[in-house]
Amino acid sequence: MKLQPFSIRQQEFSKKMRGFDPDEVKAFLERIADDVDELLKENEELKQQVESLSQQVEDFKKIEKNLQDTLLKAQESSTKSIESAKKQTALMIKEAELKAAQIVEKARESANEIRNAVLNLREEKDMLIARLKAIISSQAHLLEVKIDDIDEEVVVQKKKTKEENKKLDLNIDDIVEKLL
Repeated sequence: MKLQPFSIRQQEFSKKMRGFDPDEVKAFLERIADDVDELLKENEELKQQVESLSQQVEDFKKIEKNLQDTLLKAQESSTKSIESAKKQTALMIKEAELKAAQIVEKARESANEIRNAVLNLREEKDMLIARLKAIISSQAHLLEVKIDDIDEEVVVQKKKTKEENKKLDLNIDDIVEKLL
């Protein structure tokens, strides 16, 4: 049985001539001393456990603090990484849009240049056709004039030949007349 404060207060000693029975008192004090000794040892063990547990709690608090700091840093880092990735993505999209706009603009310019070149070639073709028509027309006119001139020459030569023939005829007739 463990010694309780109540039982210590209620403890009565039998009386003898000189007072309390010394053996009872010694036995009781021995029990109290044993219990107190046991309590002191237990108390010391509990204090050591409390210290150990307090140290562990402190270590755990440090670990928890480190984990919280690490978690916060990881969250900040991931937030920064996400923001950086978003910025890079936005930048890449803008660059791609700019390049696409430049490509489209170059394509438009090329299309306009090709369209203008086609129009210029058509104009040149039309001008060449007009020149060829004019050359052909003038050559045809010259040919007609030459043909007319040749026809006139032929007519003139025929007339000359007839006149000469007539002259020859006349001359021959004249000669024949004269001879007769």
